Parts: sequence; C-alpha cells; structure tokens
Amino acid sequence: MTTIYIPRDSGALALGADKVAKAVEAELAARGIEAKIVRTGSRGLYWLEPMVEVKTATGRVAYGPVRASDVASLFDADFLVGDKHEKSLGKPEEIPFLARQTRLTFARCGIIDPVSLDDYRALGGLVGLEKAVSMAPLDIVATVTESGLRGRGGAGFPTGIKWKTVHDAPGERKYVVCNADEGDSGTFADRMIMEGDPFVLIEGMAIAGIATGATKGYIYIRSEYPHAVATMNAAIDVARGAGVLGPRVLGSAHAFDMEVRVGAGAYVCGEETSLLNSLEGKRGVVRAKPPLPALQGLFGKPTVVNNVISLASVPIILDKGAAHYKDFGMGRSRGTIPIQIAGNVKHGGLFEAAFGMTLGEIVDEIGEGTASGRPVKAVQVGGPLGAYFPRALFDTPFDYEAFAAKDGLIGHAGIVVFDDSADMLSQARFAMEFCAVESCGKCTPCRIGSTRGVETLDRIGAGIEPEANLALVSDLCNTMKFGSLCALGGFTPYPVMSAITHFPDDFAPRAHKEAAE
Repeated sequence: MTTIYIPRDSGALALGADKVAKAVEAELAARGIEAKIVRTGSRGLYWLEPMVEVKTATGRVAYGPVRASDVASLFDADFLVGDKHEKSLGKPEEIPFLARQTRLTFARCGIIDPVSLDDYRALGGLVGLEKAVSMAPLDIVATVTESGLRGRGGAGFPTGIKWKTVHDAPGERKYVVCNADEGDSGTFADRMIMEGDPFVLIEGMAIAGIATGATKGYIYIRSEYPHAVATMNAAIDVARGAGVLGPRVLGSAHAFDMEVRVGAGAYVCGEETSLLNSLEGKRGVVRAKPPLPALQGLFGKPTVVNNVISLASVPIILDKGAAHYKDFGMGRSRGTIPIQIAGNVKHGGLFEAAFGMTLGEIVDEIGEGTASGRPVKAVQVGGPLGAYFPRALFDTPFDYEAFAAKDGLIGHAGIVVFDDSADMLSQARFAMEFCAVESCGKCTPCRIGSTRGVETLDRIGAGIEPEANLALVSDLCNTMKFGSLCALGGFTPYPVMSAITHFPDDFAPRAHKEAAE
C-alpha cells in the first residue's frame, strides 16, 4: 500500500497542513485509491511547508509547498509513484538545505509517526536506553561528561558535571526536570522535537534518571505549545504501556516515570529556579543561588534541570559513544547544535550542524539572505537577550567561547535576521521594554533598570541630550549586567549595548528623525 507523509507540526499546520491532509483523503476516496496517510513532524524546511512526501520503490519523494488547491493536480501527475509536478522537490535528503546538515538529535524528525514506538525503534530508538540500564550510573555520567555535551538552553554548562553533582547529592528522592519553556524569539527546536520525535526526549530523560538516581521526571512546557503538550502526553502513555517508563524501565531494576506540566506564559520561567517555583505551584520568581538546584531543587530535593535539546542529545551519545559525539564541533563546543533561522530570511528553518560554521555561512549560504531582497543589516543570536551582530562580525564561528569573546551569546541558537530597514534604536528600546514587561520583579536592577532604560532611550529618540542619555544607558546596562539575580536582567544589556556599539548612526538624533519621517 502506498504511504503518504503529511506533517502535523505546528509550523506546517499554520501553513495549511490539515487542509492538505483532508484534500488528499477526499481525492483518495473519489479516485478509489487505497493509501495510508502518516502524519509526521516537520523536517524543518519551513519555506517548503506543508511538504508532502510519498514512499516509492526508490525511496521517498517530496513535494512542496503544497496547498489544498494543488492536491488534485498532484494526483493527475501520478505523484503517488513519484512522478514530476511543478511542486516536485525530489528526494528530501538531497534537498541542499537538508543535504548539508549533520542530523544527530533530529535524525528522525519529520520522518516517523511521532507516537509510533515501532517507528522509533526501527530508526535506532531506545538503543541508548538499553545500554544505560546495564551500565553503572557513574559510567553513564562519565560517558556524557566525556562527550563534551553542554546545556543547549543558553548557558552552555557541561551536562555531565551537573549530573555528577545530582548523583553525588544525598537525598531519598531526586528529580529530572526538562525545561521546555521555549520562549526566545526565533526558536522552535524544542517544539519540533516534542511534536516530531517525542520518544527521544523520553529516552534522554530516562537515561538521566538512571544516571543520577532520580525516579521522577517533569516536562515543563509553555502553554503556547498545545500540540507539543498533546503529543508528549500521548507518547508518555505509549512509553509507559510498553515498559519504557514505570517501576522497571525496559525490565530492569531501575524505576523512572514522568509527566507533563504546562506553564502559564511567563518568560522568566525559562530560568531554572523560576521554573521550579512554578512547578511547585508558587509564583514564578527567581531564587537566589546558592543553593543550586542540583543540591536543593524541586521540593528541596536534588534535581537535574536540562533543556529539551540537551536531554534529546543523550540517547545518541549512549548509542554511538562519547567519542563519536565529541568528534563533531570545535574547541569546547562539541557535538551538533540545532540552529533555528528566522526573521527576514529567504530560507527559514532548522539547520542541525556541528559547531564551527561561521555566522556569515549560516545567514548568506544556508538562509540565502533576506526574504525582502534587501541587504542584511543585523543578526540577533540567542533570543531577545542576544546581541545584535553586524556584517563585520559575520566571520564569528558558531561556538560558545567565540560568541562570548564578541560580547554575544549563542543561547538557544535562534537566529533572527534583519534587513537594512531595521531601526536599531527601536530594537534597543524593545529589549528594555521586553525586560520590563517580563521581569519577575524580585531584583531592583532588572525591575527598575529596564523601566528607566525605556525612558532614557525614548529621550535619545526625541533628541534630548543624546550624549548624556547614551552614557546613562551604558551605566544602567552595567548595573543590570552585574546586579541582576538572573539572566533576564543580566543579559538585556547585550542587545542594547551591541545596538549602540555597532549601529551608532541609528542613535544620532538627525538620523533617527529622518528615519521616522
């Protein structure tokens, strides 16, 4: 029987994937054709979504972007056997955007039925967990440490060190918490994994539990991700029914179970201690450190808090070995990173590659420049707290230390592209306003500094004592950077000061007035 693959990823749904699926069903019925429709995640080529694939004798063939109005002509062109059509893309793995990638964490995303454990196993799933249940916990920790895996959620902290701390911490109960509160602008990797390959996250969390002695896990998902919530809940039920989760993981002596918790929409709950407060039913405000969550985290117990991509990267490390994973990357940035390309860009999507590509390669070669066709003016990497890089810094390698050396951060690896029509004074003001709106209010530098920052940038825009007010903004940023309790206030200076440093003309009164006119 012919198999047709149609994505149900949120990005594809927003572009009409459900309408396409219904049109395909109707056309199959009208023509009396028997075929199986499998709803997958997305491969991450969002300018080609909805991308429909058909299984043929020579492998899968892709078509896209497909609209419901294209479906009848696809059938007329015999797309079910891979024949040519104006929407033909050929074999998906040969599309240049995909062919250039190194897909480790996202190897199955967009290929399998997300809630089919059989599909997951058929493409190498659960091999890492099968190895983990027969290993000593400290050997698992050592493997993850040796791989060089670092937190993919922003800080880049070595995952193995965090796990070792939790393993060694005394406590009758320990937890694994997955931070899936993906709130940064231009980021969607966590959502893609949860909607397209949820079992890899479940497997990674179970391995983390066995390694650290934790028996319970929580996935904290932002409320704006209803499809991810539904898919994760369905996959957890399947995994529990198959003995992947429960009192005897894969028949071993290890117990581990997990559940989903939905956040209420606060950006600051992406910070681990605010997230833990929210999980406990408290207001999402930052906790002072120490104590570290690894020692006193959820409900005061030792807790692993890792990002989705960090945990989803663990199964392949256990499967292929630390050396295999460590072989990718550069310097202290090992393995692959799912780069999310968004904003004013021609080819927006997810591009998984080893650390080391330059920012220019990503924007100009992979993203192919702006969607508007105008010159690229700035690129913000790392979400709303990331620095704005001008073209002069496009030779910067995608590497934690290389970005830090240029006063930037990789963060969650979201890249937002701006063309030359962008006003960087407005972008700097937005950064301060965002911080003011999203601040939990616990510390003065963040709560008050961001509010004063908005007022001061408005005075610069109005041409009021620009030099004095620019000096005041710099002073405010210094106070916020070194005086804030968490990264929200501490990193807001990055976009503000980078805009001032690299785009000074946008802060000159004359230039701003002309732009406004």
